[in-house]
Amino acid sequence: MTDTLIVGEVLKPQGIRGELKVKPFTDDAEDFHAFSRVFLDGTEYKVISVRTGAGTVFLGLKGVADRNAAELLRGKRIAIPRSEAPAPEEGRYYIADLLGCRIVTEEGTVLGTLTDVRQAATDIYTLNDGDREVLFPVADGVVTAVDVASGTITVDKKRFFEVAVL
Repeated sequence: MTDTLIVGEVLKPQGIRGELKVKPFTDDAEDFHAFSRVFLDGTEYKVISVRTGAGTVFLGLKGVADRNAAELLRGKRIAIPRSEAPAPEEGRYYIADLLGCRIVTEEGTVLGTLTDVRQAATDIYTLNDGDREVLFPVADGVVTAVDVASGTITVDKKRFFEVAVL
């Protein structure tokens, strides 16, 4: 497990006072109200204001006083210490904990390793089987079990091959 979690990405400056428009990687943009500090490229910033709207976060950080300073942060990933992150709800997991897990069938056949998660209405997982990348949606009945401690995600073989993009 990692000590930090990526919670968003700076899209662009918002206005002239250094506010940042952020794409949240959390389940709810409102989660940003709980963060007192964030890290961008290893530099700690104190959060001084948070606004949300239409699934976007507008973040004010101490030391980012104007549009020019905010522009320098465009495209940067926003991290928080894992210890300050809210615990995920039952049946939910941090993406950082899923990456690197083995994808196996219920019969125990290893299909590959999870390398990417794309957030959408139904998350899209990318697994690497050593020769190629395979994308599949986490639709009903595809993923049957997740065991982060053992690093294993179990899928229903029949359902997996119905929805996988090979």
